[in-house]
Amino acid sequence: MKNFKKLKVWQKGLDISVALYQVTALLPKTEEFGLKQQMQKAAISITSNIAEGSSRSSNKDYKRFLEYALGSCFEIESQILTCVQLNLVSEQKTMLLLDMLTEEMKMLHKLISMVGN
Repeated sequence: MKNFKKLKVWQKGLDISVALYQVTALLPKTEEFGLKQQMQKAAISITSNIAEGSSRSSNKDYKRFLEYALGSCFEIESQILTCVQLNLVSEQKTMLLLDMLTEEMKMLHKLISMVGN
């Protein structure tokens, strides 16, 4: 069992969740049960999957959960870009979050490659 709270990739995921909640607070009420809820679930999924994967005894299982976390990053990126295209939030308000996601994706890719099969 790994201590997920010490992993920089988990800590960055937590920062992403906080930043995402700040961005989704700017969305209109009409998105309460649409993009807003979907994005928040995906953000929580990043840290949750890293944590759950850390509890697994095999590298294969750990890698699978890290890949789920990576998928959530891509999901959020896509949803943020959709929000910007729909003029639900300004591009300026999402730049920091998108940068954080890019960094998280790189960290997850590296960790996945280190874990192997």
